Amino acid sequence: MAGLALDGANPDVSLLYDINGLAKSAPTWFDRVMEFVGEYGILLALVLVVLWCWWSLRRREDRESAVGAVAALVWTPLAAGIALLVNIPIRGFVERPRPFVDHKGLDVLVDGKTDYSFVSDHATMAMAIGAGLFVAHRKFGAVAIALALAEGFCRVYMGVHYPTDVVGGFALGTAVALLLAPLALLLLTPLVSRIARSPRLGRLVRSRRVGTASLRLAVDLPEPRAGSKGSGTGKGTGAGPGENDLAA
Repeated sequence: MAGLALDGANPDVSLLYDINGLAKSAPTWFDRVMEFVGEYGILLALVLVVLWCWWSLRRREDRESAVGAVAALVWTPLAAGIALLVNIPIRGFVERPRPFVDHKGLDVLVDGKTDYSFVSDHATMAMAIGAGLFVAHRKFGAVAIALALAEGFCRVYMGVHYPTDVVGGFALGTAVALLLAPLALLLLTPLVSRIARSPRLGRLVRSRRVGTASLRLAVDLPEPRAGSKGSGTGKGTGAGPGENDLAA
């Protein structure tokens, strides 16, 4: 299976040279930025998006909605980890060398890559986070998916992966995150619900300010007047029509 994309006329190889060729014409400082972004930066940004999403979800007023969304959010990093584990036997079976091993003239921005190329771990993990986050929150998920696509571009730009390595990683990450989501939520939702009821850990699922605000709203609701319609007292017949309208 190591013979994938070894032909120079293969569109996979052609696209590799086209994207990696941008690194040759770019300034050295820009290549260093792309190296950091592709190796660490985007993954760090995805972690920040997950934390931001968690901070937003725990402020939902509806408790059940918050529990379900946080359960989906907990599944997101778990999905990324499972996808990486699934990739281990795939890499061992395909045994595809890195593109710079079989193709000369590539501008490789990261040294020391000696493992197999298919599929990309970075692309797999990034898209698993994006797909998992999309289940928890559409807007944050869309941002994470955009970052995952940028991660895939960076891996080809850096000369360490073929485009099909990235596409395979996207497919693997999406499949694991979405196909296993129903089972994962079935197991995680009761656990998150119990945490939400905990006096100490409940704030991890639902902010205290939300509960306090709901309590204040209930306390501040005006009680019906003794003479108003529906009070059941039968008194207050002397109230004028203006007062009845105001109470209504």
